[in-house]
Amino acid sequence: SIQWINQPKPTQANLPANTQHLRFQSSLVNQKIGYCIYLPPSYSTSQKRYPVIYTLHGNGGNEFTCLDSIALLHQGIESGKWPEMIMVLPNGGRSTFYKNSADGKFPIESIFIDELIPFIDANFRTIAKREGRCIEGFSMGGRGATRLAMKHPHLFCSLFCQAGNVPRLLDTFDAATQAERKTMLLGEQRENWEADDVYAITQKNIDTIKKNVRIKIACGTADTGHLETVRDFHQHLIQLGIDHTYLEIEQLGHKRTKMMSAFQSTWFDYHVESLQQARLTARR
Repeated sequence: SIQWINQPKPTQANLPANTQHLRFQSSLVNQKIGYCIYLPPSYSTSQKRYPVIYTLHGNGGNEFTCLDSIALLHQGIESGKWPEMIMVLPNGGRSTFYKNSADGKFPIESIFIDELIPFIDANFRTIAKREGRCIEGFSMGGRGATRLAMKHPHLFCSLFCQAGNVPRLLDTFDAATQAERKTMLLGEQRENWEADDVYAITQKNIDTIKKNVRIKIACGTADTGHLETVRDFHQHLIQLGIDHTYLEIEQLGHKRTKMMSAFQSTWFDYHVESLQQARLTARR
């Protein structure tokens, strides 16, 4: 389910510096949809274009969930640690996993890929191409970011999967009965599941992924609900010869704020390096 425009909780009422809660019109669902956007300090006084990080929230979240990511990015920009960047927090619904539902009611992937990203590029001074675009997320957001980056590797230069489990969807399809599939997000048709199975997608797009997307994956060793599939996907990337950075954090459970706190001094370093390398490659 999804509430298309949310209101901040009392603890979220004071948005971080340079952050706005806005909305855009989706023609796919004929609804206005909320999002939060952070614009860097020089945005209002310059004509520069800026790279964008899309940060996807986890299960049960909304466009306000990852405001602490914006606060950390702004702090690092102000201190000179990281270059100026835009950050966008989409509203991905409660448990959509950023997929298109088979019944058409929740075309969340299409809203994000075909509507929100073009809207941001058209209305803000972004670097509107792959070498200016990063994607990340925690839990459901990490799972969604991983699948979207592997499915659309022409759109992103950097992926940071933060404890996002990476299940083999086709195994789930095969294990379910027809009656069970009718109640599932992707429905009864196997082709829907094949189109969203990240293992199949990665195999299909291997050459473009190797060329375009730098991949970072992190998960805690005490994150029992996610670590098994994260390790499985890590091995899948190794078998395909896809270079990536992989971290297991000792004794960390499924705790986003603790993960961020442990790595706050380097949290956005990987995206910054990816953006720099992508720009260099584009100039050749």
